[in-house]
Amino acid sequence: MSHDSKSTIVARAPQVAEIAAQYSDEAETARQLSPQVVRAVRDAGFARHFVPAAHGGETGGFAELTSAVALVGEGCTSAAWAASLAAYAGRYAAFLPEAGQAEIWAEGPDVVLAGALMPSGKAEPVAGGWRLSGEWKYISGVHFADWALACAAVPAKDAENPPERPEVLFFAVPRADFSIEDTWSTVGMRGTGSHTLLLSDVFVPDHLTLPRSAVHAGRAPASDARCHIVPMYAVNALPFAAPLIGAARGALRAWIARTGQRVDRRGRAVREMPSAQVSLARSAAEVDAAELLILRTAAVADGTECPPEGEAAVRGARDLALAVELLVSAVDRVFRASGTSGQSSSDPVQRFWRDVNSAASHVALSFETTGAAYGAWALSDDKGDKGDKGDKRAEPVR
Repeated sequence: MSHDSKSTIVARAPQVAEIAAQYSDEAETARQLSPQVVRAVRDAGFARHFVPAAHGGETGGFAELTSAVALVGEGCTSAAWAASLAAYAGRYAAFLPEAGQAEIWAEGPDVVLAGALMPSGKAEPVAGGWRLSGEWKYISGVHFADWALACAAVPAKDAENPPERPEVLFFAVPRADFSIEDTWSTVGMRGTGSHTLLLSDVFVPDHLTLPRSAVHAGRAPASDARCHIVPMYAVNALPFAAPLIGAARGALRAWIARTGQRVDRRGRAVREMPSAQVSLARSAAEVDAAELLILRTAAVADGTECPPEGEAAVRGARDLALAVELLVSAVDRVFRASGTSGQSSSDPVQRFWRDVNSAASHVALSFETTGAAYGAWALSDDKGDKGDKGDKRAEPVR
């Protein structure tokens, strides 16, 4: 699939979904995406979506990406997850010093990065940079990444980070410098290839290092594009929620196709039964409602102004977590309505069901956590800008 600069990522996404669906069984077996799907994701422009224009990127919007990721998810949840995280990893790299950006995107904006926000490993300061060692688990798409962003805690150097709260840095590492341990064997989201990243005494120069706090605050050094000045609190869980819209749509579509051919033991068409019709209606409504909540969060991030930090952080996180609960409910219902035949390993409904339930367990999508944070904010006397000011509940998570 060639990259057409005149088309949008949303217009290209259905073709990615088609290719991803063709190779979805292979992704399940191999526990990673096939080269054909990786190529389709890259060619469609997901990796370049948030890359600065100075390096040939799109500096695109959050709502546009969310819609495109959802479309890919209709074919394969794992492919949509990988596409989403590749885009957001490119956004994180836009916060590197200009020299670091120039090195990463020296060959063009379609470089694929993988990484995580949670610190691990050990970083030791040396002349001109750092020596980095350790392991980082659950790095989605690491098998096809050109670069990895590893996160590690280091002793604080300023008053904003007291000794008891060390500073957290991102370290950009090229593919030649890291190895991969095969550790991803799961019930759902098998194709994401979220294996373990290994580093052993790797030198990372200062220009390939950035403070995570810059991403939190939305302080990109060389770009004033909207996507680079949005604080993390406004978009924290978007990368993880967007793929599940498509997965739920895919489950409903597959269920409709199969239900249209089913008859019960008395020879009656299942599609004419009120129970099947009501199950479909409720699930479809839940998917639509979830999509509206998720797209509202993306639209707020794309807007010229975010609401006060406290409100945006707790409301957006609440909405995304609730939306995912709705998606889980929708897919659970049609899976149960599928009967025994729907549990066949060849039925795409069961794959979407496993994927949605697996992805929904991500800590960023927990309504117990996000709901408590929203309730505490809404019931407090002080509703000031506290969403990103040291409150651990508002911290970005992997």
